[in-house]
Amino acid sequence: MSESTDGKKIFFLYPQSVIRDELISSLLINEYEVYFLNDHIKATRIFKRFKNSICFINIDDGLKETEWEQYIKSLKINKETAEVQIGILSYNNDPELMQKYLMDLGVGCGFIQLKIGVKQSTDIILKVLEANEAKGRRKFVRANCEKDQRVVMNFGYKESSYEGSIIDISSVGIACEFPEPIPIENKSVIPKIQLNLRGSLVQADAIILSRRYDSDKIIVMVFNPRPKELELEKIHNFIHKTLQKTIDIY
Repeated sequence: MSESTDGKKIFFLYPQSVIRDELISSLLINEYEVYFLNDHIKATRIFKRFKNSICFINIDDGLKETEWEQYIKSLKINKETAEVQIGILSYNNDPELMQKYLMDLGVGCGFIQLKIGVKQSTDIILKVLEANEAKGRRKFVRANCEKDQRVVMNFGYKESSYEGSIIDISSVGIACEFPEPIPIENKSVIPKIQLNLRGSLVQADAIILSRRYDSDKIIVMVFNPRPKELELEKIHNFIHKTLQKTIDIY
């Protein structure tokens, strides 16, 4: 599937603590695919791999301001990274600094002054991501975890117990594999499913949507009703950490 169909990866380079601790949750709830980077050299390598991405750079950390200027120029003139869309994050509210990045350097995703507060900063970033169609056609971020033995699920149904491994997960459901095909029909309602996401425990009700085309041992389940806020937060955090690990290897 193409990157534009999947949506754009959203990177935060040297993110401030407010980004890590507060703003990130709003982006995850809104189903954006978010990653943290703490090395600008490594970031350049990643941008060459994911050209159709967006990066918000914290110019208050990592490099001196003049070095950030040169770094951004180098990204824009390199054919392998020129398509990456850049936004600036800073507590500095100097109008001349903002002018330099917006007009002289031509960053397309704005200069966001974090002094205005978390909510206002979040609203601006969400508008930038929406304007740049960062979700693509994808509605929900999904994480693949089929090789992780610490990501499992279990439930009871009509006096029988079932345990399976979770293959992938999103905020709307899971695909899971069982040792043998389970004798439960599609459209069946399964209450109180227990998910163990690397030690983070989540409980949710779900409906068996279908068997996957390639194996009758694999079923797709849709959460119904929508998990409670705390459970959703655990799912989103798990998805974020799982995807982050795929970027950390670069």
